[in-house]
Amino acid sequence: MLSRSAIIFGTILLFFNTVLHAESSVKSLEQNTDRQRINLQQAISKTFEHNPALRSFSYALKAQQGRQFQAGLTASPELSFMVEDALGTGDFTGLDNAQATLGIAWVVEGEIRQSYIDVADAGASSLSSEADSKRLDAAAETAHLYIVVLANQTRLSNAIKTVTLAEDTVLAVKKRVLAGKTPGAELARARAEFYRRQLGHEDIEHELKSSIRLLAAQWGKTQPDFNQVEGNIFKLPTILPFDVLKKQLERSPEFTRLMSEERLNQAQLNLAESKSDSPWRVNLGIRHFETSNDQALVAGISIPFGERSRNTGGIIEARENLSQTQAQADALKVRFETTLYVLSEEMQHAHHSVGAYHNDIIPQLEKALKETRRAYNLGRYSYLEWRTVQVDLLDARSALVEASIDMHLKVIEIERLTGVSMVQLATQAVSKS
Repeated sequence: MLSRSAIIFGTILLFFNTVLHAESSVKSLEQNTDRQRINLQQAISKTFEHNPALRSFSYALKAQQGRQFQAGLTASPELSFMVEDALGTGDFTGLDNAQATLGIAWVVEGEIRQSYIDVADAGASSLSSEADSKRLDAAAETAHLYIVVLANQTRLSNAIKTVTLAEDTVLAVKKRVLAGKTPGAELARARAEFYRRQLGHEDIEHELKSSIRLLAAQWGKTQPDFNQVEGNIFKLPTILPFDVLKKQLERSPEFTRLMSEERLNQAQLNLAESKSDSPWRVNLGIRHFETSNDQALVAGISIPFGERSRNTGGIIEARENLSQTQAQADALKVRFETTLYVLSEEMQHAHHSVGAYHNDIIPQLEKALKETRRAYNLGRYSYLEWRTVQVDLLDARSALVEASIDMHLKVIEIERLTGVSMVQLATQAVSKS
């Protein structure tokens, strides 16, 4: 049977199976053979193995194991030895008339011992669910940072194309200026645009380096051993309707954690009720009479008296903690369902935007750019008209990248919320149809 960690690992990776092995959109970067690459599977594996927060939480799990062990230990019996009627005066001088009693006593714990065990076991279950939630959060955060790096690589690819376009524009304008067909001011504007695009290229390079450092920090590295991630930001998953996603909410790690916490609070309530009656103490022993050299059995029982319940406050506290957990679960369900709906709507909008830019807007602008440049070379259009089409195309390419990034990030948040892969759900839907 797969472990919970394996399931969490697969939840994040299944969605990106269309990204991990796809051809990278940054072709100019791939031509550099000195680059060290990493894929998402490697990034998440490193996070699970070396993430500082996850490593520190492992100690809490080990501490809980100690509490479980301790809860299983019964109270130790007490051995006692008592001498009476000795070392006194008269007939009781010395030990001739002494009575010696050797006894053993123990506490009758009844249900209270099992209650301690139940609390410790429920605590372990709660911590285990919290650990799963933390691991999923860490994996989702790694996937998020991975997408940021991939996005910056794509932005850098766009920036390279933009600089190339600006450089070509300078050459075309210069040719017309030298031919006396256009004023020199247009060349100055084209060169200024070229320098501005170069500056934008440098900005993205710095952002890429920073995002790589942030990704490596997920597994405790301050000096990354890679400078490129694999993937294609334009590869998108199948979109699932909100009703399909909603059904997965109650299986999410956060709900599982709350249910485990509810079981813990129920066990603590049972323990508090078990502790309301003080335990009885039973003792048994043998008494030796020195005068007759005889022995006799000694037995007794200690029963507390007074108020029937000695833990009323503890019971009230445990009962209210249980009610609070149940109320939190109700509030969480409303919040999660609302958040999921918003994310689903935004995801669908991003998906539609990607399709519109990729299939409709950008092809038309690329066609317009070719025709506008041809008209500029023939003197039919001004530099301003040519420049306007260039800006429209560059803006559309940037919008395509940003919509693709937004789409991936929304999917990550949905998977973090539901704890289930979008690809896995889509596969299940297909198999049922």
